[in-house]
Amino acid sequence: MQDMQKNMMLIKDSTSHKTSSGDTCSISAHTEVKKKLHSCSECVKTFTCKSGLQIHQRTHTGEKPYLCSHCGTSFNRKDTLRHHQRLHTGEKPHECLQCGKRFTGTRALRRHQRIHTGEKPYQCSQCGKSFSDISNFKHHQRVHTGEKPFTCLQCGRRFTMRGNLRTHQRIHTGEKPYRCSLCGTSFQNNATLQEHQSVHSGQRLYHCSLCGKSFNRESHFQKHQRIHTGDNYICSQCGERFPDRGALKEHQLLHPGENPYQCLECGKSFVRRDTFQYHQRLHTGENLFHCSQCGKRFNRKDTLQHHQLVHTGEKPYLCSHCGTSFNRKDTLRHHQRLHTGEKPYKCSQCEKRFTHLSNLQTHLRVHARQNSHQY
Repeated sequence: MQDMQKNMMLIKDSTSHKTSSGDTCSISAHTEVKKKLHSCSECVKTFTCKSGLQIHQRTHTGEKPYLCSHCGTSFNRKDTLRHHQRLHTGEKPHECLQCGKRFTGTRALRRHQRIHTGEKPYQCSQCGKSFSDISNFKHHQRVHTGEKPFTCLQCGRRFTMRGNLRTHQRIHTGEKPYRCSLCGTSFQNNATLQEHQSVHSGQRLYHCSLCGKSFNRESHFQKHQRIHTGDNYICSQCGERFPDRGALKEHQLLHPGENPYQCLECGKSFVRRDTFQYHQRLHTGENLFHCSQCGKRFNRKDTLQHHQLVHTGEKPYLCSHCGTSFNRKDTLRHHQRLHTGEKPYKCSQCEKRFTHLSNLQTHLRVHARQNSHQY
C-alpha cells in the first residue's frame, strides 16, 4: 500500500499545468512553495513557481521570444501573442450574454459588461469620481497630480497618456495610417476616420431617448445629454454651468481674476506666461514664424499654421453632422452648436441664451444703452 502511494505521488509530481501566461509549469515546482519563494534578483519581487519568475525576468532583459507570424511583432508572453493574433484572424471568442457583442479577450469583455451592470469599482479618493476601467482611473488621477510621464522627443511636449503621445508624434512624422476605403482620404487617428466615414454612410448610432435627436459620435451624444441632465462644467467664480470645457474656458475670460504676468509697456496683464510672451512680441516687433509661401511673419507658431491653410486650402476639421469642413477647430465647435442647439452663454439680466460669446456681448450692450437712458 505504501509503495502504491509513493508511485501515485511520483506521478502527481511529474505532471504539469498551464500558467496564466500560457507557459508550462511543473507541479513539482509548487511542492517547495512553503519552503521557499522564487525571488527576482533585479527588483526582489517573489513568485510561487519558477516559470512565473522566468516570465517576469523578461521585463528586465527585454527578451520577447514569441513572434507573430503575420506581422513580425514579438512578445514576452505566450498569451499576449495569442491575444494579438486575434487582430489578424478576426477571432472574438468571448461573447456578452446580454447584448451579443464579441471580444478578443476576457478583460475587454469584463470592461464592457460594466456598461450593463453600471459597476464602477475604481473611485478617486480626491474627488470621489468613479470609473469602470482601471486604466481610465489611473489617467484621471494624473489630473490631480499633474503628472505627464510621456514626453515627445522632438518638441518636448508632455502627455498624460501614451496613446496621446503616439497620436501627437504623427504631426512630426506626417503619418496618417487610417485610410477611408470609400474615398481614399487618410487620417492620423481612428476617431477622425470614423467621424469621416459616418458622413459617407449617414449612419447615426446614438439616439437621445428624451428628445429623439441622433448623433454619429458618442462624444457628441454625451455632450448633448448634458443639456437634459444638467451635468455640466461649472464656473467656480459665478456658478454658471456649461456643457463643454471649451465654453467654460471662454466664459472664465469674462471674470477679471488674478493675472500675475503684467506687461511693462502697456500695463495689460495675463493669466498664462506663454500668452504674456506672445503679447510682448507685439511691442518688440519680433515675428519668429515666417510663411514660406508669401513671406508674411507671425509671432505665434499656431497663427502661422492657421495662416498656411489659406495657401493649401486644407480644411482638416470636419463636421460629423453635415460634412462641412473648417480650417480652425474653434470655428467647427461654434458651427456644431447649430446642430446640437447648444447655447452656453446666458445673459445675467434677462436669462436669454446665445450660441456665441460675441453675440452675448453685443446683446449686453443693448441692456447698457437701456440702463443709460433711464438715468
